[in-house]
Amino acid sequence: MDKDEHFMQEALAEAKKAMKAGEVPVGAVLVEGEKVIARGHNKPLSSDDPTAHAEIVVIREACQEKRNYRLTGCELYVTIEPCAMCLGAAVHARLRRVVFGAFDPKGGAVESVMTFPFTKMNHRVEIRVGVLATECGKILKSFFAKKR
Repeated sequence: MDKDEHFMQEALAEAKKAMKAGEVPVGAVLVEGEKVIARGHNKPLSSDDPTAHAEIVVIREACQEKRNYRLTGCELYVTIEPCAMCLGAAVHARLRRVVFGAFDPKGGAVESVMTFPFTKMNHRVEIRVGVLATECGKILKSFFAKKR
């Protein structure tokens, strides 16, 4: 298993926590070097906060831990394609890389609804798509199938 798959497994574990809590099952981990420095999952329902996406949760946690709003050199692993808000936060935090699993045809800002990079922004984030995409997609499909 390569590094990206290993950390995506960690993000999937967080997505399962979200599902158990009744949240849309999206999980994320933020990595510096080879170490997870923050982990989290979607919490908009439980926190009454529309910005409490998994990506924002881990970026906030890592910034507090590091006492810095810049996370230069860090990598974000998330189970679904980030939305515009989360991708914007990744750029503003100066993340080195964003790695995601499944595409989000209704809200993804890398390729699905919008196209990244946002060319006028002053920082570029490297993107890797499709890591454990099948597994990441299955947990979402399962969650929504139970809702219907």
